[in-house]
Amino acid sequence: MTDQRYPILDRVNVPPDIRGLAPSDLRQLAADVREYLIEVVSSTGGHLGAGLGAVELTVALHYVFNTPYDKVVWDVGHQAYPHKIITGRKDRFRTIRQYHGLSGFLKRTESEYDTFGAGHASTAISAALGMVAARELQHEHYKVVAVVGDGSMTGGMAYEGMNNAGLMRKDMIVVFNDNNMSIAPNVWAISNYFTGLIANPGYNRIKKNVYEMTGKLDALGDRIRRAAARVEEGIKVVITPGILFEALGFRYFGPINGHNIQHLVQIFQEVKNYNGPLLIHVTTMKGKGYKPAEEDAQHLHGVAPFNKITGIAPKKASGPPAYTTVFGNAMLELARQEPTLVGITAAMPDGTGLDILQEQMPDRFHDVGIAEQHGVTFAAGLATQGCIPVVAIYSTFLQRAFDQIIHDVALQHLHVVFALDRAGLVGADGPTHHGVFDLSYLRLIPGMVIMSPKDESELRDMLYTAVMHRGGPIAVRYPRGNGVGVPLKEGFDLIPIGKAETLRRGKDAALLALGNMVQSAQRAAEALETEGISCEVVNMRFAKPLDEALLDELAGRFDHLVTLEDNVVTGGMGSGVLEYLAASGKRVSVRVHGVPDLFVDHGLPAELYAHLRMDPSGIASVVREFLAVHESGTSSAATVGAH
Repeated sequence: MTDQRYPILDRVNVPPDIRGLAPSDLRQLAADVREYLIEVVSSTGGHLGAGLGAVELTVALHYVFNTPYDKVVWDVGHQAYPHKIITGRKDRFRTIRQYHGLSGFLKRTESEYDTFGAGHASTAISAALGMVAARELQHEHYKVVAVVGDGSMTGGMAYEGMNNAGLMRKDMIVVFNDNNMSIAPNVWAISNYFTGLIANPGYNRIKKNVYEMTGKLDALGDRIRRAAARVEEGIKVVITPGILFEALGFRYFGPINGHNIQHLVQIFQEVKNYNGPLLIHVTTMKGKGYKPAEEDAQHLHGVAPFNKITGIAPKKASGPPAYTTVFGNAMLELARQEPTLVGITAAMPDGTGLDILQEQMPDRFHDVGIAEQHGVTFAAGLATQGCIPVVAIYSTFLQRAFDQIIHDVALQHLHVVFALDRAGLVGADGPTHHGVFDLSYLRLIPGMVIMSPKDESELRDMLYTAVMHRGGPIAVRYPRGNGVGVPLKEGFDLIPIGKAETLRRGKDAALLALGNMVQSAQRAAEALETEGISCEVVNMRFAKPLDEALLDELAGRFDHLVTLEDNVVTGGMGSGVLEYLAASGKRVSVRVHGVPDLFVDHGLPAELYAHLRMDPSGIASVVREFLAVHESGTSSAATVGAH
């Protein structure tokens, strides 16, 4: 990249280039990175606010530490766009989150500077501690720094890692990037002075000498030591929140103004060779340096392309409501009908649609933070007392609470409703966010009921059915994006548990589709009809329990069944069909079609579904091939199996 608008960034491709700059150039480099970040994300979309707040921090880390030999571990990855820009990827940065382009998160296969993949939160401290243990075992000397956002500190795993690190007492640094904007500049000034004092090598040398001297004074020396410790800790308690981190075994420094790059460099240089676990508390402003993001950091956290001057995205053409909105409105309706219904989410009230319930009935809404495990067990506790908890969490994030779903909910046969938004291939966020495992990890749980709607109207009825179920755990999983445009009737209808519906009659093959795949199966059947291939289309509605009576009937009428799901084929709905047919002795050929046994990269959902032949055209080609193989006699039509 050669661009005179970015005079210092133009000279920087990788961190060694930064370390060759004069200290006075760092502020301009940060300004260049921030402006380039705004320019690119305004045209491509992506995560903006968190990265804007972490620019100076990123530059300072790469200036002081010898990356990639020294390891910087980011948590969660939203804040790492500046890191990508200055670690050899600025020329490809315009491809971020695009098909075959840069990932929107940290990815080890993308760069040696990405030391640990980060798409979920609260993992950095544990991963960094693992690197520290490896360093000790291999007699290496590199530094390890974990950069943790304040949102990640709401997750219990962060404290599990800190507790273990405090006990191990190994050398590592945690940078706590706190973008809580309630911390005022005058607090920064006081704490920066204090932090500079206690981080200063001269201060620590005097402290060491005093302790050595008082150690020779027996009881008097002990009293002096205790008094000195009380003074230092008392100051920390008064002007910093560091007592918690100190209790976990970390030496605490901060809060530090995370936008004062000279001070950041000074602190990092002074503490990087200290012994034991250290925590540096850095306060930043989410959206820093871009007025629209500063004024509404939440709105400009993850964005579609927008006008760089105004910060406003072009209005989308009106269309069907999003599944998230349909769910949120249905929750509000049901909460008004059911006095014990409660909505629970894990730091995603807007993303799940529960912000509607939060605004209208705040006493019936709970946000547990990035703490999915706690959220599920919290729901179990509510259920023991007769409440109806609806746990609304993205599919990919609910898998973090797998043990709690089994042990705390299903084993006790508690009525907890799981609403899994973002099921299937979600697009630009990529493999860390695709919701393609939920059918498999939920289907194996005894007593679990799993539904997936073909459209937004059926979502309403499925949520109602789940709330009224009263028969143990039940899950509804639905895709990201807009519905298909069907009318939304008033009120709700119960759906019989485990009953599918036939949408189209045919005679050559039956397409057994679930959820997001039903519309594609319909269109594929229409295309095949023009070629003389007649396909029956079934909306399975339930991945568990299956409609066994319908499967018996289909196996008696068809030689060829094709199952369709936006889940991995291993253990999903198609696997359930195979298991049933095999156990019942049915002789029919089955093609299980869904996400193959691999992690799917990022891209637009339409691109990904087309690539995997899970769009209407792809499904039609799969059916053609399946029928052709059996017509040619190259594969037995009297076996149950996935081909």
